[in-house]
Amino acid sequence: MKRIAGFIFLALVSFVASHAQSSSPNYEFRGVWVAAVDNIDWPSSKYLTVDQQKEEFIKLLDMHAANHMNAVIVQVRPAADAMYPSPLEPWSEFLTGRQGVPPSPLYDPLKFMITETHRRGMEFHAWLNPYRAVFSLQNSSIASNHVTRTHPDWFLVYGNKKEGYKKYFNPGLPEVMQFTAKVVKDIVTRYDIDAIHMDDYFYPYRISGVEFPDQRTYEKYGGKLSKDDWRRSNCDSIIKLLHDVIRSVKPKMKFGISPFGIWRNKSQDPMGSETRGGQTNYDDLYADILLWLQRGWIDYVVPQLYWERGHRLADYDVLLKWWNEHTYGRQMYIGHGIYRAGTNSAWRDKNELPAQIRELRQYPATQGSVYFSSKTFERNPNGWNDSLQRNYYRHPALIPPMSWLDNATPAQPLFEKQANGLVKLVYKGESRIKAFGVLVLPQGIEPKFINAQLVQLVPTEKTALIDPNLLPDAQGKRIFVVTVDMGNNVSPMTELK
Repeated sequence: MKRIAGFIFLALVSFVASHAQSSSPNYEFRGVWVAAVDNIDWPSSKYLTVDQQKEEFIKLLDMHAANHMNAVIVQVRPAADAMYPSPLEPWSEFLTGRQGVPPSPLYDPLKFMITETHRRGMEFHAWLNPYRAVFSLQNSSIASNHVTRTHPDWFLVYGNKKEGYKKYFNPGLPEVMQFTAKVVKDIVTRYDIDAIHMDDYFYPYRISGVEFPDQRTYEKYGGKLSKDDWRRSNCDSIIKLLHDVIRSVKPKMKFGISPFGIWRNKSQDPMGSETRGGQTNYDDLYADILLWLQRGWIDYVVPQLYWERGHRLADYDVLLKWWNEHTYGRQMYIGHGIYRAGTNSAWRDKNELPAQIRELRQYPATQGSVYFSSKTFERNPNGWNDSLQRNYYRHPALIPPMSWLDNATPAQPLFEKQANGLVKLVYKGESRIKAFGVLVLPQGIEPKFINAQLVQLVPTEKTALIDPNLLPDAQGKRIFVVTVDMGNNVSPMTELK
């Protein structure tokens, strides 16, 4: 009998260990970028009707929900314009075909998108570009009330004939920083978003032989700093300012940055990565990401590791390890270049993306993934939608909570058995919640959240009905439920008996 008991114990330990590696974890960020600029993702055309816009976004959400994604990062300010009614900037041309023209019939796309996203239990991160003002001087329409017309002295033109010419906010001007802060404050104040998100476009990527034309501004404001240090200080200042603005309006709201994948090469800095990138955040985009993490000015970072494993200049595995070692207590998710599917032999390999996911799950400070971009999933490259649904994202996951923003513990859910075999879940706490989580656990294993498998997430504010007979992977297992609050904290588990 002791021998049998010992065998059962070892089997249970083996189950828990294999469960942690092969199943989808209960806490993991799974996001998708939805780009509006140049109609990359949504809307797919600047000439869609309002009904077509809504239908397309719902279809997009349903696709990602089926893959058990839990966040969308949606571009709402592509180029000093707005995918929503803004008192500061005109309607985006990528929404209506011409900048400044509202949708007809009039509606608020941002409010619509947030509502539909939250209805599916997903987070909505509002993605803004801080410095891009005109996407193409040759082709973009510019409204009469666009800030480049009302404050032309705030802007600089950069580019060449091959790359095209764009207009950028001058990062060295204090009034530019204040204007950007107003835009962010307006969004944070008026909309029920979960985070403000910015990508890698700070100072523009260098164009060979073309200098960014900010010498006069440097002479006025640079003081004793070198031009490079002054440019970095400008980016530092706007990140600190935006952090303070967000916290002043909604102290629990998140602020995230998705930088270019290389901070610095080791040849430039002993702290840098074993890479040979032609451009870097620190030296070319003037974004000192590590400083922002160290100071706590941002809550999460999503380095864009769009290279494959074994890349000769920027190896995915090398960069993953490097970033995992430089998070400074903040959260880190990996930006995957799923758009590269089919572009070379590595990205034609159906195992490339699964291997990247398996690899990042081995690192303690790496807590999820974000994919660029949404549209790629529509063609299911290399069968990766299927792979996510059946294996790596087989079950839903909660977004990891951030203890420095919110470490509350919500009240446990109550349950009432219904005559039809359903179970009614009830939350009687006072704070706002986002969902109930349903978990299963084999007999004989200690009932802890970390040991159980989350199999269903039910978005709700107070009550919900579940059918225990329809839960995936629940046969012969104990069933538990938890309350999930707005900060993704969970209550103690309640067993359904």
